[in-house]
Amino acid sequence: MADTFHEGMKMRRAVLGDEHIDSAEKSKTAFDEDFQEFITRYAWGDVWQRGTLDVRERHLVTIAVLCALGRHEELAMHVRATQNTGVTRDEVREVFHQVAVYAGVPAANAGFAIAKQIFAEDE
Repeated sequence: MADTFHEGMKMRRAVLGDEHIDSAEKSKTAFDEDFQEFITRYAWGDVWQRGTLDVRERHLVTIAVLCALGRHEELAMHVRATQNTGVTRDEVREVFHQVAVYAGVPAANAGFAIAKQIFAEDE
């Protein structure tokens, strides 16, 4: 299981970036330490490394799901992380169009607003 955690941490850093992970690690407490280990091991160490979908494709799926579910904080984090995964702004835009059709215009509209703000910060 230690290997799954170690590989998960490497994937988290590759996708979200060292700055984000260092901040998350510094802010973790005894209250959420086991939860942080859980998501590192199972989300990042297992699911994100299953093969079949590459990291870029998995990231597109993640962005679509977060947008559709209205998970705005996580969506913003993953839109920022597109610079690490090769997901382009054009692809993010297309994902939001897909979300509009299958999950609703308000969800996509929120996604567009979040992405516009993040992309403007990057410029």
